[in-house]
Amino acid sequence: MRRDSTPRFYFSLRSPYSWLAHHDLVHHYPDVAAQVEWRPFWEPDPASRELLREAGGEFPYVAMSRAKHLYILQDVRRLARERGLEAAWPIDRDPCWEVPHLAYLAAADAGLGEEFVALVHRVRWNEGRDICDPATIAAVATELGLGQDRLAKASTDPELRERGAGALLAVHRDGVFGVPFFVNGFEKFWGVDRLPAFVESVRARTGAAPARPDTAAASPDLTPAPGGDQGHAGGCG
Repeated sequence: MRRDSTPRFYFSLRSPYSWLAHHDLVHHYPDVAAQVEWRPFWEPDPASRELLREAGGEFPYVAMSRAKHLYILQDVRRLARERGLEAAWPIDRDPCWEVPHLAYLAAADAGLGEEFVALVHRVRWNEGRDICDPATIAAVATELGLGQDRLAKASTDPELRERGAGALLAVHRDGVFGVPFFVNGFEKFWGVDRLPAFVESVRARTGAAPARPDTAAASPDLTPAPGGDQGHAGGCG
C-alpha cells in the first residue's frame, strides 16, 4: 500500500496542547499550515466506537492519572503565557466530543474548516464555553455565516457519523496516540514541542522557503473567564 504523502496535522478541539500547536502553526508557519491536511481526533462515544470497530479500527485509550492531570494544568498555563495567552479553563461535564468534531467536518464541507477550528478554540480556551453544547456550536455557525442546524445537529446526522468513523479509522491507521500529532511521509511527530521539527521536515521535502509569519494576527489581550478543568481520560492533554 502506498503511504499517503500529504502532510497531516491531527488536532483535537478538546486538547489544550492542540490549541497551542494550532496557534503556533498558523501564526509562525503559515506556509506549512496551508500545505497540511487537517484531521480531527477525539474520544468517541459508544456509537462512534462501534462504527470504528466495524470498520476494523480501534481507538487508543489510556486513562489519565491525577498526577498527570495536575501537571497539565500547570504546564499549559506556563506554555500559554509564553505565547501571551491566558486559558479560561472550561468545565466539561459528560462531554460528547462528536458535537464539535463532526461539526468541523460540516464546516470543512463549506470551505470553512480552518476558520471553524480557530473560532472553536477561541470559544473554548479564551471564553471557557462548553463546545459540546449544540447551542454553542449553533452560535459558532452563525458567526461563520453557516446554517445552524447542519453544524449544531452534526452529531445526530448518520452521514456525518459514518464520516466521523472514517476519520477515527485514519487515526488508527496512522498510529496516532495523542495530540497534537503530525505526520509527513514515514516521519511522525508528537507534541507541541515537535512542531518546529515537523515544519522543517515538510519544508525540506517540498523545497519551500519559509514564509513570513502573519504578524497581523497578533494575539489579543485575553482575560480568563471563571472555570475549571475536570480532567479527561486519554493519553493526550
